[in-house]
Amino acid sequence: MNFKEIVHRRRSSRAFLDTPVPDSVITDLLSLSARAASGGNVQPWKIFVINGEAMVRFRRFLSTREPEPAGYQIYPPSLWDPHRTARFELGEQMYATIGIGRDDKPARFAQMAKNFDFFGAPAAFFCFIDRRMGPPQWSDVGMFLQTFMLAATDAGLDTCPQEAWTSYTNAVTEFVGADDDLLLFCGMAIGFEDPDHPINSLRSERLPVADFTTFVE
Repeated sequence: MNFKEIVHRRRSSRAFLDTPVPDSVITDLLSLSARAASGGNVQPWKIFVINGEAMVRFRRFLSTREPEPAGYQIYPPSLWDPHRTARFELGEQMYATIGIGRDDKPARFAQMAKNFDFFGAPAAFFCFIDRRMGPPQWSDVGMFLQTFMLAATDAGLDTCPQEAWTSYTNAVTEFVGADDDLLLFCGMAIGFEDPDHPINSLRSERLPVADFTTFVE
């Protein structure tokens, strides 16, 4: 694949096969991702990989924990258009792929809960950032994560970034042994997507360039 093909191929997969992913592959991808742009070369990301037996132990551990107040607010309150509509439409399209109607709240909650099993992925990591870091460093983390996802796609793997894990900040912090000054930003499911699962047919739409770009004269 060339770079354009990699960008278009990358997507958030929400159903994975149980095919293992070697630690060595994840290490290589993380090493490449560390070349992402970082203001002042601060490199504010802190990564904890969960794989193999650690994943088995983590799933067992999480089954004893309940969701917590979110470590940060994922979306602004009263999200406005066009962002609100884009988010709403994506949700409707995703649930439609697996036949869940708008009023079927139990089924929607059950699907949402699959976030906390990494959608069945055999490997994952948690990305933390020091609580003292500011918005520019959060931007650095985003560039690191995007680089990882593109590199994984190039390697034939699939991923799903998951900010939903902020609802288990304390539990994840305890399990991985992260310092108290670190804040959980997201999880990242890693594996091979199930090509036969209908939810993986979802392709999110993007606004046309003219809607978010002004060429200044």
